[in-house]
Amino acid sequence: MQIEANHKKAASFIRSAASQGAQLAVLPEYHLTNWLPDDPKFADLCGQWKTYLDKYRGLAKECNICIVPGTIVERHQDAGSQEDKLINVAYFIDNHGEILGQYQKKNLWHPERPHLTSSKHDAHEVFSTPLGPVGMLICWDLAFPEAFRELIAEGAKIIIIPTFWTLNDCSAAGLERNPRAEALFLDSTVVSRTFENTCAVIFVNAGGPEGRGYAGLSQVAVPFVGSLGKLAGSEEGMSIVDLDMEILQEAEDNYKVREDLARDDWHYDYRHGKPKANL
Repeated sequence: MQIEANHKKAASFIRSAASQGAQLAVLPEYHLTNWLPDDPKFADLCGQWKTYLDKYRGLAKECNICIVPGTIVERHQDAGSQEDKLINVAYFIDNHGEILGQYQKKNLWHPERPHLTSSKHDAHEVFSTPLGPVGMLICWDLAFPEAFRELIAEGAKIIIIPTFWTLNDCSAAGLERNPRAEALFLDSTVVSRTFENTCAVIFVNAGGPEGRGYAGLSQVAVPFVGSLGKLAGSEEGMSIVDLDMEILQEAEDNYKVREDLARDDWHYDYRHGKPKANL
């Protein structure tokens, strides 16, 4: 939980990406603090969330680059109970240092639930960015197609997913069948979501020393082509990807997913659709 050292390392990566012409830099979930909620220092570190959000805003303006600084765990006081609560938030910061959108993690992984507060029934939101319409999800949200459907129904072309997903998230029974089951989950699902939704997915997972269970596999994925710039190993690293947005329209022209979702007589009910009497 070396929060300042982790921020400096992240800033170094971002400056390097900006110097190579990148327009957007995305960091992993929990990149500042790791996920150690039972550590006595964890909650206090989460109280520093605004300090580091402001640092990333300044860095975005300095480097003329958009930044999604992974997720930042924030400590707030609950208005009702007056007790502290922790929320896990992703921000989209534009190249002028302005916050264009934010998302609080909705689908909490089972061990997170005693510690984090979910956004629950809040709608998934899409916001305009210099790169086009963007939606954000976090880690375990990847497992829920409904989240993607809600975002693309609102026009998202790019879905950004900061993640802290390890090989050790699999059960003992699953690991016995396949020690890399979680890697298979990620590789299969990230690309599938792009075909299902004619969108691009920017999936950025935590990396770390070999043998510590880190899955890695950060990548940009698009329909037709699949993974671009994948970091196949588990170690920390950076990949710069040229994202051709035209491929998304080509995929929609072929699969017509968004066209079907927009039909008045579409036969599946989603929360983003017309109000229904029986939900």
